[in-house]
Amino acid sequence: MSERSFSTPLIGRDEELLRLGGILERARNGRGQAVLVAGDAGVGKTRLLDEVAGRAAAAGVTVVVGHCVDLGDVGLPYLPFTEILGVLAGDERFSGVLAAHPAVERLLGAASDSARDADARLRLFEGVAGLFAELAAAVPLLLVLEDLHWADQSSRDLLRFLLSRGVLPRRLAVLASYRADDLHRRHPLRPLLAELVRLPGVERLEVRRLADAEVARLVRALEERPLSEARVRDIVERAEGNAFYTEELVAAADTDGMPTGLADLLLIRVEQLSETAQQVLRTAAVAGRRVGHDLLRDAVGLPEEELESALREAVGRQLLVAGDGDTYAFRHALAREAVYGDLLPGQRARLHGRYARLLAARGGGAETAAERAYHYRESHDLPEALTASVQAADHARRVGAPAEELRHLEAALDLWPAVSCETRPAGEGLDPVSLTLRASAAAAHSGDAHRAVSLTRAALAGTGQDADPELAARVRYTLAGNLMTVDNLAAAFAYSSEALAMIPAEPPSRTWVWAAATHVMAARQVGDDDTALRVARQALEVAERIGATAARADLLISLARLEGGGRRTPEGRERLREARELARSAGDTPVEMRALFTLAIGCFEAGELRECLPWITEGLDRARRAGLLSSPYALEMRYLRLLVLFTLGQWDECLRVARADPAPGFAEGAVLYIALARGEPDVVERARALLGEPFDWMGTFVGGIVLTDAAALRGDAEEAVARARDAVAVLSDELGRAPHVTVRLAALALAAVADRAAAERHGGAGTDRWSGVAGELVELARATAAGQGPEGQAWLARAEAEWTRAGSGPSTAAWEKAVAAFTDGDVYEAARVRLRYAEALAADGRRAEAGEQARAVRETAAALGAAPLLERAETLLRRSAPAENPVPPLTAREQDVLRLLALGRSNRQIGEELFITGKTASVHVSNILAKLGAASRTEAVAIAYRERLITPEPTAQG
Repeated sequence: MSERSFSTPLIGRDEELLRLGGILERARNGRGQAVLVAGDAGVGKTRLLDEVAGRAAAAGVTVVVGHCVDLGDVGLPYLPFTEILGVLAGDERFSGVLAAHPAVERLLGAASDSARDADARLRLFEGVAGLFAELAAAVPLLLVLEDLHWADQSSRDLLRFLLSRGVLPRRLAVLASYRADDLHRRHPLRPLLAELVRLPGVERLEVRRLADAEVARLVRALEERPLSEARVRDIVERAEGNAFYTEELVAAADTDGMPTGLADLLLIRVEQLSETAQQVLRTAAVAGRRVGHDLLRDAVGLPEEELESALREAVGRQLLVAGDGDTYAFRHALAREAVYGDLLPGQRARLHGRYARLLAARGGGAETAAERAYHYRESHDLPEALTASVQAADHARRVGAPAEELRHLEAALDLWPAVSCETRPAGEGLDPVSLTLRASAAAAHSGDAHRAVSLTRAALAGTGQDADPELAARVRYTLAGNLMTVDNLAAAFAYSSEALAMIPAEPPSRTWVWAAATHVMAARQVGDDDTALRVARQALEVAERIGATAARADLLISLARLEGGGRRTPEGRERLREARELARSAGDTPVEMRALFTLAIGCFEAGELRECLPWITEGLDRARRAGLLSSPYALEMRYLRLLVLFTLGQWDECLRVARADPAPGFAEGAVLYIALARGEPDVVERARALLGEPFDWMGTFVGGIVLTDAAALRGDAEEAVARARDAVAVLSDELGRAPHVTVRLAALALAAVADRAAAERHGGAGTDRWSGVAGELVELARATAAGQGPEGQAWLARAEAEWTRAGSGPSTAAWEKAVAAFTDGDVYEAARVRLRYAEALAADGRRAEAGEQARAVRETAAALGAAPLLERAETLLRRSAPAENPVPPLTAREQDVLRLLALGRSNRQIGEELFITGKTASVHVSNILAKLGAASRTEAVAIAYRERLITPEPTAQG
């Protein structure tokens, strides 16, 4: 089913062919695999894939090809997959398999699922995946996707779904090409590629530029007549390893005055055609990379015989290639771009208009609306472009493509003011405010929360004083809801208050109930629980009276947090389960997801981590079914799932899940926690990236934890305290009060403060400064831990123990309490606290008990792969050896060096004072660290004071 046949020889690709051939062979033997084929424009990706496809087909593999097309800033949802399914549908061998997967008929234009069917997108994705799996079970299957850099977002989402299911179906291979040189920093394909290459079964293949010798071979293979060595060298030099440039230079070798620009080079071959053939090429270029014979015939307006003659000429010169289904395509996209770019503006506009009218006359309906919108807009027929854009948005919504729906709606909104009232489309919801609200919903569904806020603000600006009160209220509470997703809580509360004040509670209306439900959430977020509780109870009664089931569910979720013991209690969870069932019966997936997330986080806060996972699994399943995996509650659940696995100590499983279901930003917080605990070098840079613009509350939350802990681990008390204070200040500003994470941040910063205070106390320096900082931090921890569950109380116990250590030294009682608090919680933090307990026992002279605790820490650290913690545990074990194995005696010279170490001298300064070289001083320092079992100079000094190997220097009296 591969549609092209090249006469160009394939040279210099033995390595790539061998690798791709091996992948196809493994796929035929039952191991599905995918390869992302990268390379510059013209380097030979298409030729390579065509060769692989030809060899695969000869070996009995079914090959189907789908192309992505550049349609400017409009999108044609699922275009490459629609093409692939169209080819399969035309093959009688597969009719039974396609009939068994009716969901895929949506991509062939045969179905009309409701846009409000929350399961439609998942059914579509699972239907396509199931179809490919069943086909591959019957015959080995190769899918080739070309030009991913032009793929619409829905195609990218479907490709992600197909490749991230853990293991590709047996006997299925996927080869997907893209232009590496087209991927600018903000190109939408870049994040997807970063996700895919981390998946099992997905590889990346770089199609390199040809070496000079290979270009020379290609030149001689392309030109039957002998070329002079000078001409060959000239072509080799100018082609720069690009196969397509080489072919064009060879084709232009007979012309006088070689052109300097690639476009000129490409157009030379076009200008060698007859005028009729050039006309056909220009018309085809306006259609895009590919065009059907009948459409091209009608657009060019030539008799059939003249058209066929012109096409034969263009195909013979290898500018066009014939494909399946009576279609023609430019042999290379660069050729099409050059021909299109050479058209005069008037020519382009006329040809675009002709294509738009032809597509409309053919009655293609919603499926061709995106193409019609593109052609109408480029032909400057704005009224028709507006109508087609709305129709394209409707089609995108029906097939579950929110990003494309957003793009078409934004195009319609751009066109709206330029189109007169009498020529605008009419109907319910066809006004700028309603279209903008709809666009904001599409932005939210596609995961672009900040764009959703911007669009809702635009809708608000469009509602004048004479606007319908219900519409004005709906705009405001929608804006409030969107602002909460980007953590602009004070503004959210202000807009929800306005919305509630705009319409009366009586007579009851759904608009008022939803305005009230939104206001309840906003009031709770800013800490006004009294208002939230009062409005929630009133609104719940109205919702029950008028049968507003989804709003009733939403209010029950809020009340589960506001009444009684909250979401951690059995009573709260029972109310949440009721809300989940109500939301499900109403078909409101976002509210159902909110209920499931709240059930999961309630279990987490109660310390019931394993009970948390089933709720997360159910919630993410609902998100997949609705195509809402990038929505706020889905991201929260993805973060929480990884956090639970991290907390339980299942780190490798946590990383596996993160690789299989990559999530953006804060949702991979647990991956950063593991990276820090395992001592990976780039974790600080990755955490800082979460603190950029636009502001993200959870990103700041995660980044604050990682950066504070990282500073504490490297002994930088000033940085640790500054990071904790900054994070608390920013999060408090947005929340209106200190967040729950404050107790954790305070405890982490206190660890660094206690280390610094202990070092200065051993050195004989005053610790007043650090005692004051420690007191401030512990008070912050106490204030925010009040009312928190087991996790918050465990962090408070740790903060209290660190505070005591900072002020007067380690307390075995305080650390024993902290160990008990973490016993059923975070495996890693429990081990870290146990190590502190062991250090306190060692300081009390209870070496055997200290060794027992340190061995337990060592076992946990080794199982987790937490190398820094493991090293500290082993160091303590060496120090806690029985009395019959004391610290090896230090030589007199080592005693002198140790005394100067305690005074903070560098190796060079030690050498100067003892009249030895700095290198000799360094050797003495290394010997001292080894004998004391210390990991650093600071730790060696602390051990020396504890073992009474040195005594503090006397301080001067004023």
